[in-house]
Amino acid sequence: MPRRHMHVTDAAEAPLRAALRELRGQLEIPEHFPLTAQAEAESAARAPRIPAPGGNVVTEHSLEDATDLPLFTIDPPGSLDLDQAMFLSRRRGGGFRVHYAIADIASFVTPGGALDAEAHHRVTTLYFPDERVPLHPHALSEGAASLLPDQDRPAVLWELDLDAHGALTAASVRRALVRSRARLHYAGVQHVIDDRTAEEPLALLRDIGLLREEREIARGAISLNVPEQEIVEHDGRYTLEYRAPLPADGWNAQISLLTGMAAADLMLTSGTGILRTLPTAPDGSVARLRLTARALGVDWPHHTSYAALIRTLDPRRATHAAFLQECTTLLRGAGYTVFDGTAPAAAHALHAAVAAPYAHTTAPLRRLVDRYTSELCLAASAGTDPPDWVRTALPALPQEMQTGTHRANQVERACVDLVEAALLRDRVGEIFEALVVEIQEQHPTQGTVHLYEPAVIGHIETTPDGPGLPLGHRIRVRLTTAEPGREPVRFTPV
Repeated sequence: MPRRHMHVTDAAEAPLRAALRELRGQLEIPEHFPLTAQAEAESAARAPRIPAPGGNVVTEHSLEDATDLPLFTIDPPGSLDLDQAMFLSRRRGGGFRVHYAIADIASFVTPGGALDAEAHHRVTTLYFPDERVPLHPHALSEGAASLLPDQDRPAVLWELDLDAHGALTAASVRRALVRSRARLHYAGVQHVIDDRTAEEPLALLRDIGLLREEREIARGAISLNVPEQEIVEHDGRYTLEYRAPLPADGWNAQISLLTGMAAADLMLTSGTGILRTLPTAPDGSVARLRLTARALGVDWPHHTSYAALIRTLDPRRATHAAFLQECTTLLRGAGYTVFDGTAPAAAHALHAAVAAPYAHTTAPLRRLVDRYTSELCLAASAGTDPPDWVRTALPALPQEMQTGTHRANQVERACVDLVEAALLRDRVGEIFEALVVEIQEQHPTQGTVHLYEPAVIGHIETTPDGPGLPLGHRIRVRLTTAEPGREPVRFTPV
């Protein structure tokens, strides 16, 4: 999923749509699926084949029937690729039970087939400001495999038991037939929880989310509430603004994190798996962020850790939003660790931001690796060996995911460059207040600035024989270049 979320509002959509289409052509982003892959998807949508132990397959009619669970989904408005659905309840004697259904894309993709090959080529869903380029054909990702309301769907169903303090006490996962009852969105969820009209299964999202956030704090984990950027119109001129995530976004994310941590524990116990790992950020990166915080007026006491500081920030404030964008630089270096037979040492199994072992498993419609994680967890929970097709694919998955993630980051950067240039193309020569957020070590006269208004990040360069740029300082800059699709925004110091 993108680190820098960007969304085109209806008002700004028309003038940018053609440029974004051209960008997809330049980046050679596929417009359509190969005919063989599309045909496989349409056939599977009509008759999914559920993987079963021993390499066999069964039909939906052979699945455990869990359609009595009144599951619900929480996603942005209009979303159709629904990976997760949940039902939350209290346990007798105290604590909670989380039922978390994950779309079972493996029931629609035949290993070694054309659709499987295309998924390994695409790796992830790609996000553009105006549309998504999906990992799987719409017949599956927005149809037969999606956990849409009032539809029976095969799913990977997690059952997670928590004690009264939100600690995980038991976890199991199995295949089942499920039926979501409601498709909710974040603002609506926040509203009914705040005014206390939410029914208990939804109201518990807040209770469980807050308990899990407390445990996250105790672990020293880092939770980045990075705001989404929206392109909006003011007085006939387009600009970028931040949209802060709601508390409900965070509570929902905690359920996904809980499941990813449970998946990691299951695989580590079984001895076969694939983890999402992240090394601890180097001291130099944190020191640079301290300079940025000072320039933005973000109070960062010397005795306060980075993880603790993040939790004090309000993404509704422009300076805090800008700082949160810069904090994503500490997430660089993330990768995947595969093991088969012997679990890795604790130091090599850790995701530094989660402060625990963690696995990607809750977004199989949009991320390739999650399909494999689900199969590994199903086998571990049942005490059986993973399928051969999963074990065979494991060694290559880290590099495939790295390639796909690099492509997604390239798309994200190109979209940001295009949108920012389009918004500022008529303002070349104007002067802006900006913060120097990065300097190139080999070329201290070149770096990156973050404008205070609008929320644009761009390249800055002074004369080769001039003074180095003042990292973390506020300066005035002049916009020198903004050519959508050709040159990103560039600035020079005033």
